[in-house]
Amino acid sequence: MSGEARTIGGTAVYVLAPDGPLLDGERAATDLIGEALGARAELLVVPVGRLAPGFLALRTRIAGEAIQKFVNYGLKVAFVGDVSEAVGASDALRDFVRESNRGRHVWFVADEAELAEKLARLG
Repeated sequence: MSGEARTIGGTAVYVLAPDGPLLDGERAATDLIGEALGARAELLVVPVGRLAPGFLALRTRIAGEAIQKFVNYGLKVAFVGDVSEAVGASDALRDFVRESNRGRHVWFVADEAELAEKLARLG
């Protein structure tokens, strides 16, 4: 296992360790889904340091494939860390992050404190 089960804002989460295998596509997403669901988590917390190079470049489709896999399995996902450089370099990514953060299944947050606030609001 590459993470730990916790409760944040009243939600069962599976928090990945900062270092470990990179989230680089559907296969990695499937492995993480197994870990998270095995820990009975509703939400997977992925540090941005665990994202493969190219994950935030939407043209690679890595993010889309992984996120679709999470959603198909009914697992929410939060990417935690600073993505401002990538967002600043891509209008499409900026729009994607903004729209994701408006929803209830995929979020990009700066840190676990921001995630806890978001979960408490949705609570």
